[in-house]
Amino acid sequence: MSLPHALLGLLAVEPRSGYELTKAFATDLGRYAWQAGHTSIYPELNRLAERGLVTVTEEGARGSRTYSVTREGYAELRSWLLTWRRQGKVRNEDVLRMFLLSALEPADALVVLRRIVEHTAEEGSRLRKIMDDAPAVIPPGSDGFGYLAAEFGARQFEAVHGWALWAIEKLESAPA
Repeated sequence: MSLPHALLGLLAVEPRSGYELTKAFATDLGRYAWQAGHTSIYPELNRLAERGLVTVTEEGARGSRTYSVTREGYAELRSWLLTWRRQGKVRNEDVLRMFLLSALEPADALVVLRRIVEHTAEEGSRLRKIMDDAPAVIPPGSDGFGYLAAEFGARQFEAVHGWALWAIEKLESAPA
């Protein structure tokens, strides 16, 4: 995923200012999916405007600008969303940590795994509470897709939680 596509997606849902986009990244979007601050958002908005993918639809006080996605920007977003990600650069710190657990003493590796169990239980529970409020039929639009994203996250935490419990069991049953 890239910041340009995240911005295009947010602007496709509704026009927003750079400030509003920065606030959007300070929510669960930034916590679970993609972090970005104003120092990267504003320059990217300028690049997207130069490419004709977004346009300024309103200018307010103190230089505030409201951006909308253009038809070309929506086409770019749609193409990106409909094209399955090819293997590119992978940077997943959590998976890297798992590859490197063998560098630790077994007792320390167990500490890491137990922290993963605790963290995934807490976060999965948090997202499950959101899903408890989900309507029986998920509505279209950003609210509905927020529920879909929450369910994805909850299932991801549940899968990692189960894996960490399995890994602990394997390490604890290994011959010394």
